[in-house]
Amino acid sequence: MKQLRGYFGIGVESLSKPMNLGALQRTAHAFGAAFTFTVSAAPKIRVMHHADTSKSDLHVPWYLWDSIEEMQLPRGCQLVGVELTDDAIDLPAFRHPLRAAYVMGGEARDLSPELQAKCAFIVKIPTRFCINVGLAGALVMYDRTLSMGNWRPRPVAAGGPPEED
Repeated sequence: MKQLRGYFGIGVESLSKPMNLGALQRTAHAFGAAFTFTVSAAPKIRVMHHADTSKSDLHVPWYLWDSIEEMQLPRGCQLVGVELTDDAIDLPAFRHPLRAAYVMGGEARDLSPELQAKCAFIVKIPTRFCINVGLAGALVMYDRTLSMGNWRPRPVAAGGPPEED
């Protein structure tokens, strides 16, 4: 994996399904997240989850904040909401902050207006309707990796990497 500059964390507000947390944490670990978090999560989220076979909580800090007021992001870290709203920035057109914490709404929930108000930016994944929170998180982390990884340009024709000059 390429070494990227900066750091990021990713989390969910009002999460209710432990399997979704496990999937998100496993993916965050794979993409090199500095931390994961939940805000106002359901009580069953606090117990160990079964989808995280990488045991990411041994490698990546997990912050469990009971409320928005409890959130303590690192200094200079910008909160980026992921929400399907008309005025959100399309993810493929978004320049990711060097230090970012991405937050999504839980299953069948939007980000609360209070949390949206704390966000420096709101981005949306260009889909016709909301998708699973674990998948949404994976897409955001993948987009961050693509846009900040200093990758070589893609070839003009279908296929592998361009040839060396």
